[in-house]
Amino acid sequence: MEPATFQPTMYNPGIQHKSELSSDFIVPHQPIRDAGDIAFEIGLWLSGLESFLRDWDHIPRDNQLLLELSEDWTKEFRLTHSALLICSDLNYQLRKSLNGSDSVGGPAGLRSSSDTNWTGLPDTLSVENCDEFLLILRDIITLNSNFIKAGSLSFDVWKAWKTLLAERLRDSETVQEFTAYANRDGYEYLPADLRILFENKQLSFSDRTDLYAVMSRFAIIIRSLTVVGTMLRNDDPLKSTVIIFAKVYERSQELIDLINSRLSRFNDEGAELFASLDSASYTATLELKKVYQQELVGLVGIRPAPSIHAKVETAYSLINDSFEQILAGFARLIEPGIVVTELFPSIQLKLEQSLSLRSQLWKVLHAVKAAEQNPEKRLLDDLKKRLTSFLDEPIGFLYFKDKETLERFSEEIVAASGNKDVVPILHRFGAYLETLFSLVNMRTVLGAHPFAEPKR
Repeated sequence: MEPATFQPTMYNPGIQHKSELSSDFIVPHQPIRDAGDIAFEIGLWLSGLESFLRDWDHIPRDNQLLLELSEDWTKEFRLTHSALLICSDLNYQLRKSLNGSDSVGGPAGLRSSSDTNWTGLPDTLSVENCDEFLLILRDIITLNSNFIKAGSLSFDVWKAWKTLLAERLRDSETVQEFTAYANRDGYEYLPADLRILFENKQLSFSDRTDLYAVMSRFAIIIRSLTVVGTMLRNDDPLKSTVIIFAKVYERSQELIDLINSRLSRFNDEGAELFASLDSASYTATLELKKVYQQELVGLVGIRPAPSIHAKVETAYSLINDSFEQILAGFARLIEPGIVVTELFPSIQLKLEQSLSLRSQLWKVLHAVKAAEQNPEKRLLDDLKKRLTSFLDEPIGFLYFKDKETLERFSEEIVAASGNKDVVPILHRFGAYLETLFSLVNMRTVLGAHPFAEPKR
């Protein structure tokens, strides 16, 4: 499936939009989003586009790192087209948010560039900026669409287009305002309790400087990934997330370089901060390799939507969960006795889900092995009951790519007509479950919770 596109809401500045729908049809009320959140997302997509156009080969189209220049590059044009359409829709939402509404839904007055700061936005981001950005988007979206309609596109055309698009984005002051807003200090994206802890704790000036620089960068990466997480929950087209992952890659590499630079000047390698930073650098490097050299490889060329969903979900979870755990480690460094799950409630939820998943997987695995050794009706019935129970809830704690495989094995076991048919299936299923159990047990959130085989 090619990246799905949608038509953004286009408007003409100063002209009131009139609905063409029947008066009998009532459009559900959609709350106006916070302008700061929308502006951040616009800046993220724009800066992601710049990263993608500059370093597009970090996410190869196939399993070969050396790309064939003779291939069709239409998919890359579709990616930029999708990102630009998303920016157009967000721009409309931002203008609507800046327009505001009173308690009965009427207009509350536009925020012009002469107004004071509103919802945390700089004064330079205003309705006028939205209107100017719209005109830029109209031109480049139209040009991008015409390229796609032309059919097969060579590498030379793609190279010319990415150069043109990058220059157009770079030359726009409004685009630079959006990207600067998205690239600002990420300290404010840290949990409020962690900021209070950091500010109140007596730390040396050197340690405080190092922690501030590192934690704020981890925070803005996690904030960027929330856009991907929202798209996953909303079941949006996901191939365009390559644009965001391009920016996440760039920010993560800069963060690792910063940490390594800090480590190189440490005199005391036995210091707790040195150990924490060294662990953070190692973990971040390892997770980036998993994501960008395994999970996201070939994403541009994949067609089936389930395969795209599986890759994006895994890539998102690997980076997001590991980076949250790194921040939790810094919190423990600041205050050893702190309850990390109170700072990061999502970690507690993931921990509970992973513990439940691991426990249930172990029970299913042993039921499969018992039925394989002695495929009598009683043991097969017990296995089917356990599988039914597992498919009701714990399966939801698995990655999408594993759900489909487990469901398929379950269907084969239920459909098997006799012992001779079911035993080979149970053998393959048992081998798969052993591998899956090992992968679940390697989850970052379970690092401090080693598995103990339950007593029988």
